[in-house]
Amino acid sequence: MSHHNGVIDWPTVAGAGVHFAWVKATEGADVRDVRFRANATAAQLAGIATGPYHFFTFCRPGAEQAANFLESIRGVPRSLPPAVDVEFVGNCRSPPPPGDIRQQLERWLSDVELATGARVVVYTTPDAEAELLGDLDRPLWIRSIARPPTVPWAFWQFDPAGRVPGIEGPVDLDVFSGDRAALDGMNGAAR
Repeated sequence: MSHHNGVIDWPTVAGAGVHFAWVKATEGADVRDVRFRANATAAQLAGIATGPYHFFTFCRPGAEQAANFLESIRGVPRSLPPAVDVEFVGNCRSPPPPGDIRQQLERWLSDVELATGARVVVYTTPDAEAELLGDLDRPLWIRSIARPPTVPWAFWQFDPAGRVPGIEGPVDLDVFSGDRAALDGMNGAAR
């Protein structure tokens, strides 16, 4: 969820059976979602497990992006670990080589995991997973619309244009691979 979804009626969303949501906190080294705190707090109050996510840009250092993210999430309650969105779509026009991107991503992961004590979930697409992530040992949240993911996944985004009562317009729909107890146990998952 992000400011793009407008004002969300979180109690209605919870009543529709939604159990979890990642809420956009930041993008790159200097963008902060204006609705992050309101969305994260209201979703938690409605009983929805939430975690903050960051859109990782390929053209800014990982340490700068981690600092932006960590400052933005300070003091905001969460019941899911942080997530990072790693994909080619919507990223910088002239990205550095994959090895450089991976190095900066690993710096972001290290800084965020050290500060939060939680293992980060990595949202990605099949092409970015194959080109950039390879053997990265983190829970994956895979966007795969046409068919189920072909790699092991913790979360699967299966619909980019779903409808949920309490949210105006289309919204991404996701499923978790485990049960509620496993979802609730993710927040402090150690590395």
